[in-house]
Amino acid sequence: MFPKRRRQVDSLSTDFNHGETATIVAEGIEMAFRSGNQSYQVLKGIDLAVQSGDIQLLMGPSGSGKTTLLSILAGLMKPTVGKVYLLGEEITRLSQSKLTTFRREKIGFIFQNFNLFPALTAAENIEVVLNIKGVKGVKARSQAQGLLEQVGLGLQANQKPADLSGGQKQRVAIARALAGHPRIIMADEPTAALDSQSGHKVIELLRRLAKEEGCTVLMVTHDPRIIDVADSVIYLEDGMIKEG
Repeated sequence: MFPKRRRQVDSLSTDFNHGETATIVAEGIEMAFRSGNQSYQVLKGIDLAVQSGDIQLLMGPSGSGKTTLLSILAGLMKPTVGKVYLLGEEITRLSQSKLTTFRREKIGFIFQNFNLFPALTAAENIEVVLNIKGVKGVKARSQAQGLLEQVGLGLQANQKPADLSGGQKQRVAIARALAGHPRIIMADEPTAALDSQSGHKVIELLRRLAKEEGCTVLMVTHDPRIIDVADSVIYLEDGMIKEG
């Protein structure tokens, strides 16, 4: 197992442009948190690789380290030990400013608690991200409207988060994560707040992004509906990948 992953990591700089290796590679990831004099080992030597265009699920019981691992792979947290490579770049060695730029340009992140700006409309929440990525004015407004329509919220573009249901807020968050055509989508329970019909739309959208546009999708989920469209599932338990 380890030699194969090591070859994938070593070949990133030469093979990535030819699509012959993984978009996401984690090598020996460990994460420990301290509370007073106590140290808690949350992740214990995680190795994984996700290929371009794949939908990869992280599943497991609560407290198994899924969200912590996702945050590390997205560059939102630094591991205690280990390396993360995204699109051939070792993000665990980047400065904070370069890491921020990388995340902004390459990653769309869907948060479980939405993280919408309460004073902005649904469309404006998306436009903010597009503005940061250099898309402004009429073009940004048009793209924001298009993204909302993709998630079934075209008519709610001018509503603020307080006027939206939990499921609608989640769909706005998903539309925002897709702004600017990121190469990687990372999601924490993206369908948890959605009813069956809305969840199906989101799953189909993520599947299309992966299979038709080559976007790599990595998500934490407990939703059994997603398993049918996933290319593979990683099951975490007690901070380790459980084989089989």
